[in-house]
Amino acid sequence: QVQLVESGGGLVQPGGSLRLSCAAPGSIFSMAAMSWYRQAPGKQRDMVAHVTSAGNTNYAASVQGRFTISRDNAKNTVYLQMNSLNVEDTAVYYCRALTPSRLYWGQGTQVTVSS
Repeated sequence: QVQLVESGGGLVQPGGSLRLSCAAPGSIFSMAAMSWYRQAPGKQRDMVAHVTSAGNTNYAASVQGRFTISRDNAKNTVYLQMNSLNVEDTAVYYCRALTPSRLYWGQGTQVTVSS
């Protein structure tokens, strides 16, 4: 069974930074478009950032200029660098891998922004 393993969540003060990581099996990573989604309590799961297998990126308007998605194909890992965090960024963050044949989700990692 394919597993996406997320790490890096936690508690941070407003204005702070966190970096999330998501490791995927090498068998799928190179062909996968990788994304980060988030879901706050009582809200739908929304896309935060996306990077194609070729390295092209796009972001939700709410995080543009504050978050950066990147991928390291040698480590089969995608990252989400989150800067200038605010309380509205509090959510469970999920990693997603989309290959030509399947969609995979990670288990999620909690990010809490609070003073």
